[in-house]
Order: sequence, then C-alpha cells, then structure tokens
Amino acid sequence: MTASAVLAIRARTRTRRIAVVGAALLVGLIVATTALTVGDYAISPGDVWRTLWGGGDRAQAYVIFQVRAPRLAMALVVGAALGAAGALLQALLRNPLASPDLLGISGGSGVAAVFALLVLGIGGPLLAVAAFAGGLVVASFLLLAGHHRSDGGYRLILAGVGVAFLCTAVTSFLMVRAQVELAQAALIWLTGSLASTPWWNVLTVAVVTVAALPAVVACARWLPIVQMGSATAASLGVRASTVKVVTVLTAVLLTAVTCAFAGPISFIALCAPAIARPLLGHGAVAVGTSAAVGAALLAAADIVAQFAIPGYAMPVGVVTGAIGAIFLLWLLATSKGRQL
Repeated sequence: MTASAVLAIRARTRTRRIAVVGAALLVGLIVATTALTVGDYAISPGDVWRTLWGGGDRAQAYVIFQVRAPRLAMALVVGAALGAAGALLQALLRNPLASPDLLGISGGSGVAAVFALLVLGIGGPLLAVAAFAGGLVVASFLLLAGHHRSDGGYRLILAGVGVAFLCTAVTSFLMVRAQVELAQAALIWLTGSLASTPWWNVLTVAVVTVAALPAVVACARWLPIVQMGSATAASLGVRASTVKVVTVLTAVLLTAVTCAFAGPISFIALCAPAIARPLLGHGAVAVGTSAAVGAALLAAADIVAQFAIPGYAMPVGVVTGAIGAIFLLWLLATSKGRQL
C-alpha cells in the first residue's frame, strides 16, 4: 500500500469519526433541549435560551437551574462516564459483552455502597469511596480469575456473571435486615435514579471524570497496540500488563463514582460502545464516541422515565434495564461474526 493510499484512508477515517461524534453531539443537544423544555411547567426553547443567558422570569430560572438542569447535567456526565468505561473494558477483553454491570463491578460497588448506607450510615463523598473500594475488590478478583487471556476474556466474563449474582444475594440480605424506611431509600438508589440531584453531586462526578480523562486517553491510545498481542506490544514499547491494570482501574473509578451518586444504572456501558463502534466502522476503541452516545442515551432514557407514564415518574434504571435487556437479546441474536 502506497503512502498516498494510507493518507487517504486516514483522512476518510478522521472525517467519519468527526461526522459520527458531531451527529452524537447534535442528538445530545436535541435531547438536552427537550429535557429543559418539557414537564409540568412547560417552557419554550426560546424562553430556555433567554433564561440560560440571564433572562426569563424567576419561576423559569428556578425550574431550569434548580430542577431540570442538575438532573440533565448528571445524566450527561454519568452517561459519558459509563459509555467510556464500557468502551475500555470491551476493547481490553475484545468482547462486546464486557461491561461493568455484566462483569459484576457495578454489583461490587453497589454492595459496598449499600453496606455503607444501611450499616455504617455513611453518605455523601464517603459513599463514593466505599463504592470505589467495592468495585476495586471485584475488579481485582476478576483480574485474577481472567489472568490467562487465551479464551478471549470468556473466563473473566463468566466469573463476572457469578460475582454479579453473589453481589445481588449480599445486597438482598442487607436490604432484608435493614429498617423499612432505609431499605426503601436503598431500593430506589439501587434501581438507579437521577431525581433530586443537587449541583454538588454533579460537580463531584464531573471532577472525578475529568481527573480520569488523561488515563482514558492513554488507554484509548495503548489498547489498539495491546490488541495485537503482548509480544507485539512489548516490541513497540508498551507493557500489556500495565495497560490492563490502568484500564481496569480507570473503568472501576468511572463506574464507582457514577454508582455512588446515581446508583448502579445498568446497560448504558454495554449499549453505548456497541452502538458507537459500528458507526465508526474501522474497529476503533471508540472511547470518545461511546461517551457521547452514552450521554445522549441516558438523557433520552431519563426523559422516557419521567413522562412515559402520565402522572408517574419512574427511576431511570427501570428504562435502561428494559432497553438493555432488549438490546442484549438483539446482540446475541445477530452476533454471527462476533464470536460471542
């Protein structure tokens, strides 16, 4: 292949990536506008725009800045973090079923957070620390269980499913032993909800996500090299074991912080990368595109959760669970060449 052909392929790849990311951001903008306008107190897009720039009346400012904008911002940040975490794990294991919820990482974070809530009475930022510790314990176990990569990650996938069931059992035991009021609050949190989100929660998740961005970028650069094999990666100066550990720790951090403040929202980390990669069409890791798709997907799911049933707002985890189950069945039914 000549140098001009290589440059042409790179140019087409870059153009397609820009177009896909731009389309995902446009969809996200449409979803965000819808989230700020619809509701019991309807506000037109023009009034939303004026209010965002300091205009509008006090009622519109309160509804937008204190009720709808924090919830929307949390949906976008959490969706982006989960989309990036899922893309990292799927690229590392080269398996479209690899995601924090199916691997049990979300379950481990959930067990630790529920224990902190119901037994220790811990909340706020310390809850994120407990969730990260729980996710890290599960991830460490999975790294040991899937130490040999000759099976393409299937050992780790199966171990993760088993750990997820174990975490569910432990969580159920903690819920049964807790007081009814605390158990009800924990149940809503376990379902995954973006309701009543204060700005400090959004800021905390955003700061952690931004802090993890250098590691995400580094992993996205190294993972295509690691996918060529440990020997090839070593010859190019990349240590596959180091990349594996950094990738898992980054995915755990992103999953744990979202789990601590929004609950274990399922299937966004599974669906977003599976949608983003075919759009790019060249086998890329697609971390950035997965983040954009995840943000738009969770924000749209939250709109459905709020208004699908008139007079009743569901936790967003109910909607993502339903969408994810259908998507997973479709993925399994149409995986002819994906070696699932």
